[in-house]
Amino acid sequence: MNTRLVYSTEHGRVCPDCRHSMATCICKRNQAVVGDGKVRVSLDTKGRKGKGVTVVKGLPLAPDALEALGRQLKAACGSGGTVKDGCIEVQGDHVEKVMAWLAARPEGWKPKRAGG
Repeated sequence: MNTRLVYSTEHGRVCPDCRHSMATCICKRNQAVVGDGKVRVSLDTKGRKGKGVTVVKGLPLAPDALEALGRQLKAACGSGGTVKDGCIEVQGDHVEKVMAWLAARPEGWKPKRAGG
């Protein structure tokens, strides 16, 4: 029977490939590009009791770069939010501001409004 360590009480979650903690993982598994390159910005209210959240999907970035961009975007909008499942969520209706901010970036992204 082949068993693998997935959690340690000392370090938390453990990467099954390199056996380091997820925070200090050295393998390329956690550095894979998340998005497909088609940047879409939408306003979502599902499961949020009617509160609007601006969602940015499809950014072709590694998870750590996506976190950094999410912090910059939240600061530019003056709002809170999170980064999860390869998407940046900014609290409130900031679709136009986010699209303009992403289009002005030197990466050359061309965001499109999704979902109406």
